[in-house]
Amino acid sequence: MGKLKTHKGVAKRFKKTKSGKLKYSSCGLGHLLTNKTSKRKRSLGKAGILSKPSRQLKQLMPYS
Repeated sequence: MGKLKTHKGVAKRFKKTKSGKLKYSSCGLGHLLTNKTSKRKRSLGKAGILSKPSRQLKQLMPYS
């Protein structure tokens, strides 16, 4: 059986942590920042963690 290809769009958005969880950055910090509160912008800057990746995400990132 040949090699499986990693979905590059997903690979750019998620990184795998040492314990197997998926880390991602929040969306919403690209533009229109003047009408967002400082608290909201700070929380959007923090990374989110998926503790249980779905089966579909596992298929899109086979070697991570």
